[in-house]
Amino acid sequence: MHTLSRSDLTRLFASAFEGTPDLIVRSPGRINLIGEHTDYNNGFVLPAAISQAVYVAIRRREDDRIHLYAADYNERVSANTAALTPTGTWADYVLGVADQFQKAGHAVPGFDLVMTGNIPAGAGLSSSAAIECAVAFGLNELLGGGFDRLQLVKMAQAAEHAFAGVRCGIMDMFASMFGKKDHAMLLDCRSLEYRYVPLTMEGHHLVLFNSNVKHSLASSEYNVRRQECEEGVSLMQTEYPAIRDMRDVTLEMLAAFKGRMPVNVFKRCSYVVNENARLLAACDDLQSGDLAALGIKLNATHAGLSQAYEVSCPELDFLADAALAHPAVAGARMVGGGFGGCTINLVRDGFVDEVIGTVSDAYLQKMDKITEVYQVVTADGTSLL
Repeated sequence: MHTLSRSDLTRLFASAFEGTPDLIVRSPGRINLIGEHTDYNNGFVLPAAISQAVYVAIRRREDDRIHLYAADYNERVSANTAALTPTGTWADYVLGVADQFQKAGHAVPGFDLVMTGNIPAGAGLSSSAAIECAVAFGLNELLGGGFDRLQLVKMAQAAEHAFAGVRCGIMDMFASMFGKKDHAMLLDCRSLEYRYVPLTMEGHHLVLFNSNVKHSLASSEYNVRRQECEEGVSLMQTEYPAIRDMRDVTLEMLAAFKGRMPVNVFKRCSYVVNENARLLAACDDLQSGDLAALGIKLNATHAGLSQAYEVSCPELDFLADAALAHPAVAGARMVGGGFGGCTINLVRDGFVDEVIGTVSDAYLQKMDKITEVYQVVTADGTSLL
């Protein structure tokens, strides 16, 4: 997965549309160290931008036509700025952002856009958010929109809600836009206050195993989990009216509702309350460089996602267990929305190749599937190339 250069993108644009683009934008994918499914509950998350990224090359047109080319799929989609509607394809991540600029009062002209990248789709690394952030950043530059990064993040999130039909939290877009190399971001998803936490990984590497089970967040279960959490908050507000979101709930409050709410709702709530607490403690681990303690928390998060939140799958559980069977792995858990995608693994220096070989062989033998492996390093956020 090599990093693409400006000349690579310029050539790609010329082959698709002839001529040269007005600008090229790079926007990274993200990992989330800990804090899964807490973002839409207005809790805390701890993401980091990664070197794998989406690239878009854009050129303004003189008419109202939008021509999109996804180089990795060799697919083209055309649309009209006067009638932007969801297509049910990858193009919605672009068109949805253009729609948000229109809703914000900007006359969006036609444009030609080429998209490529090296974020594996469906792996839980937020390729969709990276596309949305790249397009938002690019259109803002192209149109002189004057929006700041936070406004662009909110527009990217609204595009996902309106065009892709996924009621996602704000973390993925925020991490892509605000990423900083060698750091994770402690983000309060309610206030959107954030601070950078050092993520130097001394003596360890972050390794992702892709289950190659494709998930689709829009396919019901993600939205069901969100509804279950909202139901839990609503029930607890009858006794604790000051509660606004799950992050206001203590374990003691929740315990008082055991047996007074549906079993599944109680399980979802207990996971989220525990996960917020784990995340804040994990920040202390990173500040003190205690990666062994961080690893223990990653393991607890996977157990919660698998058993209480029920968004794992046999392939992800197997990958996490197979990795943890190796003494050089300090922690392993599934990442992303669930039902497929990747596990993230904290592996000690000097053992990366051995762990990769052992886990990959075991996965092939047990699941009859090949796992793709990515070593990730942190990177800066969305920028002009």
